[in-house]
Amino acid sequence: MLNQNPVWRYFLVVGILLLAFVYALPNLYPEDPALNISATRGGTVAEDVRSELEQAFAAAGIAAKSVELENGQVLARFNSTEEQLQAREIATQLLGSGYINALNLAPATPDWLNSIGASPMKLGLDLRGGVHFLMAVDMKAALDKNLNDMAQTFRLDLQAEKIRYRSTKVDLDRGQVQLTLRSVEDVALAEAALKKRDRELVFAPGNDELTVFVTISEIRLKEIREYALEQNITIIRNRVNEIGVAEPLVQRQGSDRIVVQLPGVQDTAQAKEILGATASLEFRLVDEDGDIGAALDGRVPPGAELYYTRDGRPVLLEKRVMLTGEHITGASSAYDEYSRPQVSIKLDAKGGSLLSTATKDAIGRRMASVFIEYKPGTEIAADGTPVLIKQQEVINDATIQARLGRDFRITGISSPGEAQNLSTLLRAGALIAPIQIIEERTIGPSLGKENIELGVKAIQWGMVAVLIFMVIYYKAFGMIANIALVANLVLIVGVMSMIPGATLTLPGMAGIVLTVGMAVDANVLIFERIREEMTEGRSVQQAIHHGYDRAFATIADSNITTLLVALILFGVGTGPIKGFAVTLAIGILTSIFTAVVGTRLLVNLFWGGRRVQSLPI
Repeated sequence: MLNQNPVWRYFLVVGILLLAFVYALPNLYPEDPALNISATRGGTVAEDVRSELEQAFAAAGIAAKSVELENGQVLARFNSTEEQLQAREIATQLLGSGYINALNLAPATPDWLNSIGASPMKLGLDLRGGVHFLMAVDMKAALDKNLNDMAQTFRLDLQAEKIRYRSTKVDLDRGQVQLTLRSVEDVALAEAALKKRDRELVFAPGNDELTVFVTISEIRLKEIREYALEQNITIIRNRVNEIGVAEPLVQRQGSDRIVVQLPGVQDTAQAKEILGATASLEFRLVDEDGDIGAALDGRVPPGAELYYTRDGRPVLLEKRVMLTGEHITGASSAYDEYSRPQVSIKLDAKGGSLLSTATKDAIGRRMASVFIEYKPGTEIAADGTPVLIKQQEVINDATIQARLGRDFRITGISSPGEAQNLSTLLRAGALIAPIQIIEERTIGPSLGKENIELGVKAIQWGMVAVLIFMVIYYKAFGMIANIALVANLVLIVGVMSMIPGATLTLPGMAGIVLTVGMAVDANVLIFERIREEMTEGRSVQQAIHHGYDRAFATIADSNITTLLVALILFGVGTGPIKGFAVTLAIGILTSIFTAVVGTRLLVNLFWGGRRVQSLPI
């Protein structure tokens, strides 16, 4: 008989709706204003510190929801932002500068929902509040680094080919490397050998017949800039993820800008602490033959440079860089055979080859890890941004026990916290070029809360208007369409909560409002088709059957074209446009499911397979 469905289909649809409902439930639990307290330099917070904080909060009359240790950090939850701010002042006075006190929003999802992986929708910066940074990449530093690496490569290549040369000098102002050879024959041999290894090099004669200037082609310069920008984006994203900021946004803007958004982070100082870790690393040999005293008096040996450790101890290092952090693919902190903290490092194939060559004849010598950071100075550049000042320090030096390859370890680290911090830094990678923050904005949680309230009101009023219209115009069938509309909203929230990369933004809420209005379009087409079939004299069962079947083609065509537009918006758009496209695309798919599959099951349940003469439509 027409319009009858097997029982399993009802169970399947009900199961899907229940699953969506369960995963949508965490959104009913608002986030708690929280204070996240962590030790500087990667250390861990002890239990006695947590207990001391809890007692200090209670003495000040702050009724904290909880003060717990999580992953070596203290997470304190409060009932209001006023208590949160007051607690930060108390923690700052109590703990001093050895700890970072960061304002945050902590999810309040029950444990039973967490156990099944259910979590609330990820909210964008405009809804949750947080910090926004616009960062500039120093492309000149990227090109300078490339020139220095190129000069070092030239030396190795000429030595490998046994071509005699006098010197290799880098002219950073002109962006070229000056090669001085021993004879005219060596000039020709050097050009041929270097061109064979890199065809993008441009050679020009120097002031005499033994000198040649080497520059990089425009194509290669463009590739260097693109690589520096994209690699920095990847590394910054990794750094933020390693430290644990939830749902960060790191994306490109223009040719040398990076946008970083950290939702939920309310403290710009803490956010800068996170991004301040985005420095670079170099590994160099210690110049053990040099005279430290003479170097401190200004007489540094020609092939060496003077550095200082974190405790102010001077160290002479060779100018030659053995390895940079960009070749590191993995790092983990552990203990050596004497229970001392160490960091185990894994390199890519190129990095392993470079380090193997560099340490072949350096067994027994000390290798230093140099931490390089760029900070804004007082001088202002032509574009209005502060000129970056390069700051360098030796974070550790250890003796090379054997020829190193793709796997080696760093020892001589002062504490386990320092080892963990260093491994985090190494895992995330070293920046190709220095960056600086040229714009920062803080969006408070109160503004985000207001945006959410206004968006929810828009959705509610839109739903009320649609519900009333459908009941008045289509009667009982209108009630079925309304049930499908509510189920559609639950599905959208559930799917948004389940998808790891989906983020709800203010334009995304606009997409939900639009979906609410569009969701009943399919039912309107179906119900009008059923009316037409009955007007033409078909029976009730035939009208229902043909109404759904013949309207489906029109519904599919209209929704597929809209879905294609949503996919294009997601592909080419950025930020708010993507947020709108995500909710629109999900809303289209869920509305087709509820309007076509869901309502037909209900119609068949109430009127299918029965001898009825009319329909309440």
